[in-house]
Amino acid sequence: MIAGIGNILSPLENLLRHVLVWLHESAHLPWAWSIVALTVMVRILLVPLMVRQIHSMQGLQVHAPEMKAIQQKWKHDKQRQNEELMKFYKENKINPAASCLPIVAQFPVFISLYLVLKHFTNKGGVLDTYHGSTDWLHLVNITQHVNVGWGPLLLVIYVASQLSSSWFMSTTMQGAQRWLMMILPVAFVPFLLRFPSGLMIYWLTTNLWTTGQGVITRRLVPKPVPPPKRSSRTPPTGEAPTQGPPDGGAPAKPKSQGNGGKPVAGPPRRVKRKRSGSRR
Repeated sequence: MIAGIGNILSPLENLLRHVLVWLHESAHLPWAWSIVALTVMVRILLVPLMVRQIHSMQGLQVHAPEMKAIQQKWKHDKQRQNEELMKFYKENKINPAASCLPIVAQFPVFISLYLVLKHFTNKGGVLDTYHGSTDWLHLVNITQHVNVGWGPLLLVIYVASQLSSSWFMSTTMQGAQRWLMMILPVAFVPFLLRFPSGLMIYWLTTNLWTTGQGVITRRLVPKPVPPPKRSSRTPPTGEAPTQGPPDGGAPAKPKSQGNGGKPVAGPPRRVKRKRSGSRR
């Protein structure tokens, strides 16, 4: 499957290879730090998508009670529920798919970099033409699998960063979805053991960047104003509120009318008279 995707992403793979070589040869960075620099460059290009993601998540968070009310109202009719939610998204200019854009955009880069590192030491690969150390902090070799040497420590650090990043970026998700995002990094550990350590460096840098950028962006981007809360006294749309008397007292009750609009006379009022004189 990866081989088929690699044929499609071969132009991107060649581009990333050239950027890594340029960072190593021109900027004189070790290969591991070239991967870190490449990650930062990719993340800078994805900043506009990340800003849209933050806006989308804030919009979902502000309108969460209203969306929950729609889900409860049409919980027995899923089709109508989806129609009402889509109508609500359109009226409030919310794009739920915007929260997935950075992840979708990173996937081709991740696969392409995986292919670059996979062929790093092959004949005709990068190290066959350009020389340099492939160690990172004298702990791991970017071309070796994560389960070699200090690679498991790097994997533990990656999982911790992924958990913190997932927890931070899934604040608007419901409980089950949020816990699923927290479980996935741990569930993928057996598959990551056969990945090159350089790919873990890329992923670790991405998670740290995501967490830091999220904190800064949430402080700089103004939060959308929440919609006004309706109460039992709030008049429906199109109706003017009932005004009371100017003195602030209780509103006068309308008198019942009859006989062609004439006031209907009520029963005679009885007045008690005081007895004259006093008892001796």
